[in-house]
Amino acid sequence: MGPLKGVRVVELGGIGPVPFCGMLLADLGAEVVRVHRPGDGPDRVHPVLDRGKRSVIADLGNDAEVRGMRNYLRASAEVVLEGFRPGVAERLGLGPEPLLAGNPALVYGRMTGFGQTGPLAERAGHDINYIALSGALAAIGREGERPTPPLNLVGDFGGGGMLLALGVLSAMLHSRATGEGQVVDAAMVDGSATLMAMIHGFRNLGTWSSERGTNLLDTGAPFYDTYECSDARHVAVGALEPRFFVNLVDHLGLSDEIDPARQHDRAYWPRIRSALARAFGSAPRDHWAAVFAEVDACVTPVLDMAEAAAHAHNRAREVFLRDGEGGFAPAPAPRFSATPCPAPGPAPTPGQDDVLLACPPGTDG
Repeated sequence: MGPLKGVRVVELGGIGPVPFCGMLLADLGAEVVRVHRPGDGPDRVHPVLDRGKRSVIADLGNDAEVRGMRNYLRASAEVVLEGFRPGVAERLGLGPEPLLAGNPALVYGRMTGFGQTGPLAERAGHDINYIALSGALAAIGREGERPTPPLNLVGDFGGGGMLLALGVLSAMLHSRATGEGQVVDAAMVDGSATLMAMIHGFRNLGTWSSERGTNLLDTGAPFYDTYECSDARHVAVGALEPRFFVNLVDHLGLSDEIDPARQHDRAYWPRIRSALARAFGSAPRDHWAAVFAEVDACVTPVLDMAEAAAHAHNRAREVFLRDGEGGFAPAPAPRFSATPCPAPGPAPTPGQDDVLLACPPGTDG
């Protein structure tokens, strides 16, 4: 079922954030049709990002096929997603103006790195470039070291595809209430800047330094960091609150060495860090996972992807689903009490749903 059952979305190709947005919508029950290019084979299908979608093939360089696609979008789509550089969709004849002219309630979601306007709008880039420009990348890393790219989670996915999904769903609510569609301009620079909202607030209050690796949440604080264990694996410590810090110190056997009252004394932080590192380094990771399993000290093992899928908590909540080949993928999220999301179907074979492109009646191309 899913809360988006009955919503019709067409995804005009793209990589990364646009397919991720389409996956989120498909996971929640929308019918998402991905447009593949002629010649696309199985290597152009992502087993997770394309799950649960349908697929049609269209040559968007062919005028007749563009007319057919335009007719299809006008008649069949409630939401269109595209991730071309600014102006490309217009040159193809699939920009928002002709589509909204034929379907005034359409929501047209656009995903770019730098946005539809501004001096860098047409510049190429990737996640690392967008989060560098938004200020997010400079804040991530250890003191005295280079900024650390956080995979491509902040630009492509959190600040990109997730923001696009929020935008198109918001515009869809407006469209359903008023009959008025619109264009959603989602940019990864904008989105990654938005993800930094709390940090900007701290900086404005004077409680956050621009020198990375020196603050409460960026590995500056010894009680919010990772530590290596004797087996070269790691634990994550997030004992921010005093009572959790006390439990941390007690269960590491450091009560005679660390004064919990000085937790937020920055001059005392090197002593805390040294003691924590020595204690965690004295035993394997899973030893400490067992020690803290029933203790509120905000200590957890750092799991790799396979370990995460096998963890008892994640198994109990079915956080991960097995794919058809024995691997794992994240389950749809969030969860809904009245409209639960079904397990997503497999990724499509390119062109398997070409029958959908039969010219819709009542359109003139």
